[in-house]
Amino acid sequence: MKEALKKRTKIFAHNCIKITSTFPNNYLANHIKGQLIRCSTSVAANYRATCMAQSKASFIAKISIVIEEVDESNFWIEFALDENLIEKNQIDFILKESRELTAIFIASRKTASKK
Repeated sequence: MKEALKKRTKIFAHNCIKITSTFPNNYLANHIKGQLIRCSTSVAANYRATCMAQSKASFIAKISIVIEEVDESNFWIEFALDENLIEKNQIDFILKESRELTAIFIASRKTASKK
């Protein structure tokens, strides 16, 4: 499961980067592009750090960062859509993935918190 999620979060980051390459070259689009690239790549990097957690408390702290970053990615994708920087049909798959990843990581945090 860990390796599958490492791969999945990395693909998520790559797909977010690919989406931003279609944005126009203007101030707002460039700002959103930078934000989305930062938080989506942070999902993948921080999930890898989560896998290396030395304690339950460390795991919970690190997975919480992953949850925040994937939720922020979702925000910027939706914001780009709101600003007509991208078409809905171009991002449906990535919105679905961000919601699924969020649910997985929240469930992981809940499980870890109960133990």
